[in-house]
Amino acid sequence: MSLKVLVVDDQGIVRAGFAAVIDAEEDMTVVGEAADGAAAVRLAEELAPDVVVMDVRMPELDGITATRIITGRQDAPRVLVLTTFDLDAYVFDALRAGASGFLLKDVRPCELLQGIRVVAAGESVLAPSATRRLIGHYASGPGAAVPAGSALELDSLTGSQRGVLTLVASGLTNSEIAEQLGITVGTVKSHVNALLRKLGLRDRVQVTILAYDLGLVRPNPPASHL
Repeated sequence: MSLKVLVVDDQGIVRAGFAAVIDAEEDMTVVGEAADGAAAVRLAEELAPDVVVMDVRMPELDGITATRIITGRQDAPRVLVLTTFDLDAYVFDALRAGASGFLLKDVRPCELLQGIRVVAAGESVLAPSATRRLIGHYASGPGAAVPAGSALELDSLTGSQRGVLTLVASGLTNSEIAEQLGITVGTVKSHVNALLRKLGLRDRVQVTILAYDLGLVRPNPPASHL
């Protein structure tokens, strides 16, 4: 079955370019296009896409607000934010609004297509610069206070699930986690699904944000190759 994609961008030529690249793939179909956030919210409900490729700066309703509304619905599609502006506020706000990924518009077509497939599969994708900013923000800033409710939810995790949580938040893939822990990829997936369910989280991006917020992961400043 083809992945159904909704493309949202206020620039017609950019929107058409993304749509052409996506529609050329055998496993993807562009089911709709929107020029602003308000239209994106409406079409996301009407067309039930699997993935929404979302611009940030748009008239009527910005992409961050539209993302928050779309992902707040039941059976929400995944949202991949794609923007020209590599700014801290956009990275943090997009992820906290419920986006499953954040890429810059200068990505190669193959990277965009891979990003769509990744978020559709329930994983997360971040541009290297966004990852650097996210990690750097938490590595250099003061730790956030631990919300009582989140602390109680963490207590429901098994030791194995907590270990997988910290590795997910460190940016490891399921295969890398399996290799490090000496378990199968299937077991890792089971742990990830269980901790998402127990913590009421949607995907790995939210796991990462929670882990940083609670101080479970305190990385060193990122290396220059990130």
